Amino acid sequence: MTGKGQGFGFGLGKMRELADAFKKAQQVQEGAKRLQEELEQMEIQGEAGGGLVKVVVSGNQEPKRVEISPNAVQEGAEVLSDLVTAAMKDAYNKSTATMRERMEELTSGLELPGL
Repeated sequence: MTGKGQGFGFGLGKMRELADAFKKAQQVQEGAKRLQEELEQMEIQGEAGGGLVKVVVSGNQEPKRVEISPNAVQEGAEVLSDLVTAAMKDAYNKSTATMRERMEELTSGLELPGL
């Protein structure tokens, strides 16, 4: 029988690529863990009504606080409810955009070879 000792078609070059891929994946995993911790500490503010209502969330959309101006209260419950909802949407959109940007930074330049 010929071909003995060739393994499963992985040459040394492929093994090196595979090792490099695992190393890069480990770096990304470590970076993702740091990013998650960073996102938890972030405060991202959304607002509505020209600042009458402000909502603060973490980088991973955890609500932190709501600030309501006395002028917003005078607008009545229905308007206030709409302002809070709009401020939440604003904070959520900013938070998800921040998370997406940070994940793109983390994975940029990552070229895993086809396995």
